[in-house]
Amino acid sequence: MADYNRYGYNSYAYGSTPSAPPASSSSSYGYASPPSAPPMTSSSLSCPCEHGGGGGYPSSTYPPQAYPMGMGMGGFVSFPPGTHPDVERAFRAADRDGSGSIDERELQDALSSAYHRFSIRTVRLLVFLFNNPASQSPSRMGPVEFVSLWNCLGQWRGIFDRYDRDRSGKIDKDELREALRSLGYAVPPSVLELLIANYNNGVSSRGALDFDNFVECGMIVKGLTEKFKEKDTRYTGSATFSYDGFLSMVIPFIVP
Repeated sequence: MADYNRYGYNSYAYGSTPSAPPASSSSSYGYASPPSAPPMTSSSLSCPCEHGGGGGYPSSTYPPQAYPMGMGMGGFVSFPPGTHPDVERAFRAADRDGSGSIDERELQDALSSAYHRFSIRTVRLLVFLFNNPASQSPSRMGPVEFVSLWNCLGQWRGIFDRYDRDRSGKIDKDELREALRSLGYAVPPSVLELLIANYNNGVSSRGALDFDNFVECGMIVKGLTEKFKEKDTRYTGSATFSYDGFLSMVIPFIVP
């Protein structure tokens, strides 16, 4: 049996850091049979926790009728109950025109100020993963989605800090392997090298990932694995795809 989800990434609470994965003598790669899960949506592919932890809404509740979004210039913006004041302030500071939503560049500024410089490529992936699928403005994000994203990034930051053992501010290949294993993904060395080469801004395979690149890499590994598991219903580590099905699975994760 494959080993997709051996360590139960969905059990982490917001703000906590995962425990180290148990020792294993297995040399196989992949995942294990996960608990039953709700149908996949783009927003459920986004982080190591259940969507909505810490005040955000699960994707199934869109649109959140009780909590209106922005009311335009000079209006009000409502946040989910329990939203930390610092998160509200971050959103309001980014929403310079008071429209009740922020675009990619405003989100990039907000995240770069709080965490680390975020590339526009990573920001576009985050907007795709967290935005309301029914939104008429797919390149903009409201307060509900912003809070959910912010909380999820807090969990990714906990994972990053835990596995950045040399405190370099970067995740190297060995640290990335352990971080992905803590999320349930036993990624083979050849794939780790490809991930490092693709997400470390063009540096050689001996390079390392900044926080934003680590988030993008981790979310794509998680998202593609979850999509793969939809076809691998017996959790064998193998699946059959049509050409159209393969392209449909991969292309949404290719961010310009």
